Amino acid sequence: MFSSADHACMSQALQLAEKGLFSTTPNPRVGCIIVRDNQIVGRGWHEQAGQAHAEINALKQAGTAAKNATLYVTLEPCSHHGRTPPCIDALIDAGVAKVVVAMEDPNPLVAGKGCALLRQAGIEVKVGLMAAEAKALNVGFVCRMLHQRPWVRLKIAASLDGKTALNNGMSQWITSEAARRDGHHWRARSCAMLTGIGTVKADDPQLTVRHVETVRQPLRVVVDSRLEMPLNAKLLKDDSAIIFTAISSKEKSAALQNLGAKVIEVPGANGEVDLTKMMRKLAGLEINEVLVEAGSKLNGALVQADLVDELVMYMAPHLLGDKAQGMLDMPELTCLENKSKLDIQDLRMVGQDIRLIAKFL
Repeated sequence: MFSSADHACMSQALQLAEKGLFSTTPNPRVGCIIVRDNQIVGRGWHEQAGQAHAEINALKQAGTAAKNATLYVTLEPCSHHGRTPPCIDALIDAGVAKVVVAMEDPNPLVAGKGCALLRQAGIEVKVGLMAAEAKALNVGFVCRMLHQRPWVRLKIAASLDGKTALNNGMSQWITSEAARRDGHHWRARSCAMLTGIGTVKADDPQLTVRHVETVRQPLRVVVDSRLEMPLNAKLLKDDSAIIFTAISSKEKSAALQNLGAKVIEVPGANGEVDLTKMMRKLAGLEINEVLVEAGSKLNGALVQADLVDELVMYMAPHLLGDKAQGMLDMPELTCLENKSKLDIQDLRMVGQDIRLIAKFL
C-alpha cells in the first residue's frame, strides 16, 4: 500500500512534528512534507497553539508548487474552526492531488471528517502510514480525546533495591546528575507536573524545567487533601499552580488564590482527593500529559486507581536497605495474580544509572 518513498517522506514529517514536543500543548505535535516530482517543495510543523498548523506552514513554503503535489502529514488535517481556520480548505484551494495521513484525528470534531471532505473534493487520501509512531508523539492528546483524561507518566528515582529515600527522608541525590538532567526532558514535554503535599512539605520543590531549553513551563499540580499548602512554597512563586483538595476552607483558599494559585475541591472517600475526578478536571483544562514526581503514598494511590499509563524509572547503582522508603505505598498482595503488569518499552544507561520505561498493561 505504501512505498519506501512514502515511508521516507512520512519519517521526515514525523521528525518535523517532534520539533513541537515542548511547545504545542494543548494541541498535538504535527509535521508535514509536500512532494512534487520526487522533490520536497514544502516543509512545516505546528510550533505553538494559536499559530499556523503544519500543513499551512508547508503550503506557504511550497507556494504554487503545491498544485498536483502529494502532501504527507502526521495527523489528519482539521475540518473545524478552532484557534485557527480548518486546514482542509487550504489544501483544497492549493490544488494538492494526494494526501497521505499517518493517523486519523481522535478529536470528535474531526475523527475522519477531514479525510472525507478531502475525498469529496477529488483529492486522493491514504491513511495509516507510520500510525504507531505518530500516536507515540501524541499519546496525551489521544488519551484526552478518547478517554477524557491525560496520559499519566510516573517518574521514580530509586536505588537498585527500589528505595527512593532514607528512612529519615533524605533523598538528594540518589541518582546522578545525568539522570536528573534526562528527567527534565520529561518535565519539558509534559503539560503538567503532579506531586503530593507530603513532597511539598518535605522537599519544597520548584517543579520547573531547568536543564532543557523550553518556551514554557508545565503547570504545577498538588494533591493536598487537607489544604496544608505552605504559603511560602516555591511552586507558588508564579501563577501556574493548581491545588486539588478534599475540604472546603474559604480562608485558606482565598490566601492561596491571592498568590495566583487555583484551588479545586474534589472530595472522595476517606477524606482524600478523588484522583479519578481530578484527572477528568485536568483533561477539561486541556492537559494532555502529566508527569508525576511524588512520594510513595500518592504513587501507590495512582497505580491502585489505574491512573498511571507509563513508568519512567531511574535506578542508581546503590543499595539503601529495607529500612529506607519504598516507591509505592500499596496494600499487601496475597496472590501473585493481582500483581501490576508492565510492558518494558526501553532500557538504557543514563550516566551510571539505568533508565527503564514501561507501560502499564
